[in-house]
Amino acid sequence: MDVNLGRRWRGPIAMALRSVEAVAFLVFLVVGFSIFMAMGRSKTLNQIELNNHSGHCNFPAIFNFGDSNSDTGGKSAAYDRLPSPNGDTFFGKPSGRFCDGQLVIDFIAEKLGLPYLSGYLDSIGTNFRYGANFATAGSTIQPVDAKIFEMGFSPFSLDIQLFQFEQFKARTIELYKEGRSSYIESSFPRPVDFSKALYTLDIGQNDLHGGFVSMTEKQVLASTPNIINQSAEAVKKLYQLGARSFWIHNTGPIGCLPFAVIYYPPKPENMDQSGCVKSHNEVAKEFNRQLQERVTQLGAQLPDAILTYVDIFSAKYTLISEAKKLGFANPHGYCCGHLGDYNVDCGRKAMVNGTEIIGASCSNPSEYISWDGVHYSHAANKWIANQILNGNLSNPPIPITGACHKLGHS
Repeated sequence: MDVNLGRRWRGPIAMALRSVEAVAFLVFLVVGFSIFMAMGRSKTLNQIELNNHSGHCNFPAIFNFGDSNSDTGGKSAAYDRLPSPNGDTFFGKPSGRFCDGQLVIDFIAEKLGLPYLSGYLDSIGTNFRYGANFATAGSTIQPVDAKIFEMGFSPFSLDIQLFQFEQFKARTIELYKEGRSSYIESSFPRPVDFSKALYTLDIGQNDLHGGFVSMTEKQVLASTPNIINQSAEAVKKLYQLGARSFWIHNTGPIGCLPFAVIYYPPKPENMDQSGCVKSHNEVAKEFNRQLQERVTQLGAQLPDAILTYVDIFSAKYTLISEAKKLGFANPHGYCCGHLGDYNVDCGRKAMVNGTEIIGASCSNPSEYISWDGVHYSHAANKWIANQILNGNLSNPPIPITGACHKLGHS
């Protein structure tokens, strides 16, 4: 614009032009600023929403349901105690965990500032003030029948675990109604804690494993919708019992377990780039796809529920596919026990052709992803937990410390 224009022009026309120019410039500033702010909001919307929920939820308790991936002593208490070297790496003694140390559920408790969960079935030295663990090794989502039980799976399937929780809650509330005492208040959750607690589920692997033993892969796939339906009914039942915050793991790459590679040795056309049984992993992926779809549906059906779906498959598969880069040895190796020609569980003894075989541990468990051919090592569980607890593998992408909030709500 000519800076001398105002000097040369006089009268009403000049005044009008200057007014128009001033208004136009003001409009330019306002519109430009609005566009700039809108672009900024567009670029950072997801981050803003995540920041809105970055605060700690202060869960007063955790109630866990699952199988050996999260069993902190249930099966060991119900049957015979797991022997050393199980537990030795972290606890210095057997801890009821099918691992040399901590499980992912232990790292969840640590992240939330809570003590490790006691197994509901463990009557020795237990404390349920901050929750309880109903998981037992060998558990399935499907109710156990004679066929499944004879295959060696746990009688404490998910429906039984729900019955146990329902009784635990009812009797705990009864105790508080009968009269408070220092023992009750220090040993059991407060009645209000049940609706504020985090409910974690990590189960389904044994349903697939049992299917591979007794059915064709096509039959296992055909059975998946029914299994997912039963899992969804479990979530609904917990919701009816007052649960609101759920942290739900999908199932891991079962075809990558050393057990699977040894007992179902993949032919070249059925081996993926990481040396895993490709078809078994494809079944697991389909199971997970259906599970995620159902969790999304449940989120719409249960208006007050906060359901977080956790892609633990991706975390575990990344660890296996990048094992050497991450400091681990052969991803299909294992540290404790014997598989293959003769089976001796970790820490056990057996006579094989007149010779006593001991399921001893390797010298450095931290080098192994698999502890005993089926379960993950302490070092692997720690790495996996670090991948999932920050929310990077969750849907919605909320860290576990914010899993009491719905994305988009304060």
